[in-house]
Amino acid sequence: MDKKKGIITLVAAVALLIACTFVAVFGVDSATKTGSASNIKLGLDLAGGVSITYEVVGDDNPSAEDMNDTIFKLQQRADSYSTEAQVYQEGSNRINIEIPGVSDANAILEELGSPGSLMFMDTNGEVVLTGTDVADAQAGYQSDDLGNQEPVVSLSLTEEGTQKFADATKAAYPNHDVIYIIYDNEVVSAPRVQAEITDGRAVINGMGSFEEANILASTIRIGGLSLELSEMRSNVVGAQLGSNAIRTSLIAGAIGLAIIVIFMIAVYWIPGVASSLALCLYTVMLVLLLNGFDMTLTLPGIAGIILSIGMAVDANVIIFARIREEIATGKTVRSSIKIGFQKAFSAIFDGNVTTLIAAAVLGWMGTGTIKGFAQTLALGIVLSMFTALVVTRLILNALYAVGFQNEKYYGRAKDRKPIDFLGKKAVFFAVSGAVIVAGFVFMGINKASTGNPLNYSLEFIGGTSTNVTFPENRSIEDLDANVVPVIEDISGDPNVQTQKVQGTNEVIFKTRTLSVEQREELNEALAEQFGVDESGITAETISSTISSEMRSSAVLAILVATVLMLIYIWFRFKDIRFGASSVLALLHDVLVVLAFYAIAKVSVGNTFIACMLTIVGYSINATIVIFDRVRENLQLAGSKADLQQLVDQSVTQTLSRSIFTSLTTFIMVAALYVLGVSSIKEFALPLMVGIVCGAYSSVCLTGAMWYLMRTKLVKKESPAAQGKKGQKAAK
Repeated sequence: MDKKKGIITLVAAVALLIACTFVAVFGVDSATKTGSASNIKLGLDLAGGVSITYEVVGDDNPSAEDMNDTIFKLQQRADSYSTEAQVYQEGSNRINIEIPGVSDANAILEELGSPGSLMFMDTNGEVVLTGTDVADAQAGYQSDDLGNQEPVVSLSLTEEGTQKFADATKAAYPNHDVIYIIYDNEVVSAPRVQAEITDGRAVINGMGSFEEANILASTIRIGGLSLELSEMRSNVVGAQLGSNAIRTSLIAGAIGLAIIVIFMIAVYWIPGVASSLALCLYTVMLVLLLNGFDMTLTLPGIAGIILSIGMAVDANVIIFARIREEIATGKTVRSSIKIGFQKAFSAIFDGNVTTLIAAAVLGWMGTGTIKGFAQTLALGIVLSMFTALVVTRLILNALYAVGFQNEKYYGRAKDRKPIDFLGKKAVFFAVSGAVIVAGFVFMGINKASTGNPLNYSLEFIGGTSTNVTFPENRSIEDLDANVVPVIEDISGDPNVQTQKVQGTNEVIFKTRTLSVEQREELNEALAEQFGVDESGITAETISSTISSEMRSSAVLAILVATVLMLIYIWFRFKDIRFGASSVLALLHDVLVVLAFYAIAKVSVGNTFIACMLTIVGYSINATIVIFDRVRENLQLAGSKADLQQLVDQSVTQTLSRSIFTSLTTFIMVAALYVLGVSSIKEFALPLMVGIVCGAYSSVCLTGAMWYLMRTKLVKKESPAAQGKKGQKAAK
């Protein structure tokens, strides 16, 4: 790149940054704010949404099995509006649906449909199927006889429904009779049987538009519930955390980003300038893409963004360290930049792909907030790779072309003596083991004293929802400052959730389960201190918003992701011991953070899963960087490899990366902790522990675990054989 092209590149990069920043702040259209940060869909915790309560028809005490089945199916239905939707039981026969990012309850009710009875009936008036025989119904397109795309509804049936439908279509097919689909005693469709259907999959055609097909599919899904429901009430509710949470989070993010920019420039000089421009561009582009993909942002989503920013910084740190190493060998700055990017690519690629595997599996198998976290993380990972490998490279080459060519602007790596990490492995293992054991001990103590090993919030164990109508309108900030402390004192719950019902003075307080005495005490306190009419206070027991199915899917998704990451690392490094060591380090970090939750009694709520998933992604990425260097050094050492010295050398060579990346990510989270509201603090604190733990395990444990597997768990080999294996593995 010559000087003219360098100037053009820099001007274009700055212009693009200014343009993207303008759109991110003000939007494409000043009236609609399209594309701006204020236009991003926010979850219930940040912006509120619609709350709809259904009541079971004709049964005041339905079975737990029917209620759980209905809640699970409604959750799947609500997920089509937002991955952050929540469905939970209220009282004995009510189900509450909360959908974030929307403000028209009537429109949602119309689209969602009234959950009623569904039947498939033949021409003799006999019921051949009920709603519970239908596993799923989706609108789509298929080609007709002329090759045109027509809207259809695709049905999939349960095992029992498959047999019933096979018998019904066999009887109806000779005369091409219709089978009526009846919803709430009204015929909503009458498709004619055109074939015998024995595989449990059917297609309904004849729709005039995709919208018509979508409405029919929605009707069939909502009618396939175990219970018949009727709408009891619907409200537009405000943010659980209030507007102050968004404002402080944005300020914290801006401060954290500014500190990182200053840090990168101070440490890496000209490369730091290039990475800072790329990182700022990454941030505003992420805002635009969150808008473009219509994602809903919640606290777990913020976790995904934090992790992806950390990985974006990490990629730059790896690259710049490589450039300094090449300069130290005597190569020119231009050559060092080129080789530095080439040598850093494998570590960046493998680290990002392993995390992307986890995000893909979580997005595929997860539900609710897990899916939202996965989507945000995946978007951030892809964008961070692009900005690090393409944008940073273009800007750095442009800066070199315009005159910053002296090596003093880039730095030179110092030749450091390998630190004896493996020599201290027994101490490191002992410290880690002691912390993990302490965690299990405290879980046992907590179980004996409170009945739960961890400090579960109402999202996990359910609680009490108390509706209070105040004499005057109170803001969330006012409620948090004056009313919530009273409720916390009476309930003993430090994590009271607050929601305002829009257009009224009504407020919903969600706490852990309150006893009769606590409810009475709370009613009296609200009346005495805030002038509330006690007769207007209502309280209902609510189930956990994180259902057992959601927890099971989260655990299964994490296990599948871990196995796939293990396979990928095995494939890339040609040695399963690299993958096994990575997984053990990952497990170590999760257990240490779990111990922190138990010892510090930090609330285990909706953000707990996101926190653990963030730590998993961070841990695996940090480990990959060190193993990439081990792989490279094995190739260089060949038959002369002294494995212990080689591991110590590899860890030492990547030590600055481990420290700097952890520090920059820690800064982002620490800013959230210092400035955030209480619930954000409880999310940020364990995350900071996880970041420190991830750095510790990658530096102090992973190399030692791989070394022990390589030397102790296999038949002892000669140094020459070990060197040949290392050389083969690195190819």
